[in-house]
Amino acid sequence: MASLPSASTKPTSVQLGRIHVLKEGSHPPQNGPVVYWMFRDQRLKDNWALIHAVDQANKANVPVAIAFNLFDQFLGAKARQLGFMLKGLRQLQKSIEHTQIPFFLFRGTAEETIPKFLGECKASLLVTDFSPLRQIRKCKDEICKRVSDSVTIHEVDAHNVVPVWVASDKLEYSAKTIRGKVNKLIPEYLIDFPTLQPPNKKWDDATDQFLDWDGLIADVLRNGAEVPEIEWCEPGETAAMEVLMGNKDGFLTKRLKNYSTDRNNPLKPRALSCLSPYLHFGQISAQRCALEARSFRKLNAQAVDTFLEELIVRRELADNFCYYQPNYDTMQGAWEWARKTLMDHASDKREHTYTMEQLEKAQTADPLWNASQLEMVHYGKMHGFMRMYWAKKILEWTKGPKEALEICIYLNDKYEIDGRDPNGYVGCMWSICGVHDQGWRERPVFGKIRYMNYAGCKRKFNVDGYTAYVKRLVGEIKKRKAESPVGQKIKQPRNEQH
Repeated sequence: MASLPSASTKPTSVQLGRIHVLKEGSHPPQNGPVVYWMFRDQRLKDNWALIHAVDQANKANVPVAIAFNLFDQFLGAKARQLGFMLKGLRQLQKSIEHTQIPFFLFRGTAEETIPKFLGECKASLLVTDFSPLRQIRKCKDEICKRVSDSVTIHEVDAHNVVPVWVASDKLEYSAKTIRGKVNKLIPEYLIDFPTLQPPNKKWDDATDQFLDWDGLIADVLRNGAEVPEIEWCEPGETAAMEVLMGNKDGFLTKRLKNYSTDRNNPLKPRALSCLSPYLHFGQISAQRCALEARSFRKLNAQAVDTFLEELIVRRELADNFCYYQPNYDTMQGAWEWARKTLMDHASDKREHTYTMEQLEKAQTADPLWNASQLEMVHYGKMHGFMRMYWAKKILEWTKGPKEALEICIYLNDKYEIDGRDPNGYVGCMWSICGVHDQGWRERPVFGKIRYMNYAGCKRKFNVDGYTAYVKRLVGEIKKRKAESPVGQKIKQPRNEQH
């Protein structure tokens, strides 16, 4: 990635390119409060959507509030993901108290809770986070239909450095086709954040609500106990900044130098940034990460450029795919050449065929694959390089590409702390359907989809060392769980975290 320019003058409000008007309210506009419906970008700092909501409220001299709707087990999320999210939100509510912006939490379907709340408080503007996922977009469409004619709805892309609809107006074929477009817009969009202004008008205290966070979290952990919490990754904005910039073990401050050389070695997980859970839940801004990384470029140019390629270009590419391809998680979302080659080889003889249950329990003849599956199940995070091998072996070992893709997405979303994310869907689609890749030499089962095997992994890293590392890691987690009283937090070894 090219050298990045210096930060521009701080803006007083959000750039128009970040704002997508989903619904224009009737005129003259209703002089009611502004509500920010938070879901993808769960943070107080460096949040363009929140900045926009407060800015609009102050211009109209009306109060502003944050609303969050807890989807019960959204896309299969369990205790692992929901516990992390809710503990981050609990911190957010505590941090936001000094701003006098109230935080309302609802449970149920957002199509019902959000319009109901807007009606009750007679809101004039709803500001929402951007998400390319089908379920969220459908939900927003329904909200647009259900709210009063006088309500305006703005969607703000606070997740990407360059807003997805600005970066490109079409489905991009690969990183190569989107990279130039994104880098061209970096000087305009990679700017520093303005200070979040306090609201001019206070929300009526009588409408605020008491939140029993302990009870809510306990309920979610009990219902999703099948996939327990992880403890190597502490939730919240403060912890996220510590992982990025901490004096003890911050990525940029202490671990950056090895990123470009060691990030594809599963035996060196500390070479990775460890930021994916925070980026997924929006507990840290990718733009903040990029701004901070830029200041380290003189010390480690190659490492910073490699990191920015992953942080900006690859994440934008994943959002682009899910935004412009409605079938982002099925075979229909693959390019024609990939669908054809996969179907041509769908009935090819497989050396092994495993059931979903066997795969989930890591009961295959491949110790390397078993180790990667166990790492994900118990640790909540599989090394990025192993994710590719893991998914491609599922293609090789199942009845056909359709079943392989379904199993990949199911296991990824169930066990990964950052599951149900455009990056996860695109990772599965790249591995199985060749999305953002090219055709390769044709072979059985895979057709022209890129092939990976055990021997190739053995040439790249110490395979036996990795399986031993995972065995030790899982053993420690199980031991701690056995020794821990029921309901007590199970500490997982921080020195092994990703």
